[in-house]
Amino acid sequence: MSTDREAERGAIQAAIQRLLAGTPTRSTGALTVVQLAAEAGVKRWVLTHKHPDLRQGFEAARESVNGIPAAFQHLQAKVDDLEATNKRLRKRNSELAERNEIYAQVIHALTTELTELRQDRSLPTNVRRLPTEPTRSLRT
Repeated sequence: MSTDREAERGAIQAAIQRLLAGTPTRSTGALTVVQLAAEAGVKRWVLTHKHPDLRQGFEAARESVNGIPAAFQHLQAKVDDLEATNKRLRKRNSELAERNEIYAQVIHALTTELTELRQDRSLPTNVRRLPTEPTRSLRT
């Protein structure tokens, strides 16, 4: 084995370890073959043609961590929790919007009925208008 090939393998293996640990130095940290090549400082074809065993090992390791580096797994758990909370809050928001629409319809119906009652002079006088301005309280 030539020293260039050994140096490439060493660089690729070190890059695999850095990417899986979530400590990239030359790439975005995404667990892809392209980013592995960037992290190792080699061309992508070097991984696919000269060192397919390392590429396959990297892909197997990536599958075992669900494509998320170990350093970011806790963040993914937070993201999952926040997405569930967001979904729950959106559902609650739509329920409240529906309820508001019902309340608006009821208020409109009651206002219409009250207006009709006020126009009918033969009704009792115990139905009266609510004050529109706040009343002053007596001494506080």
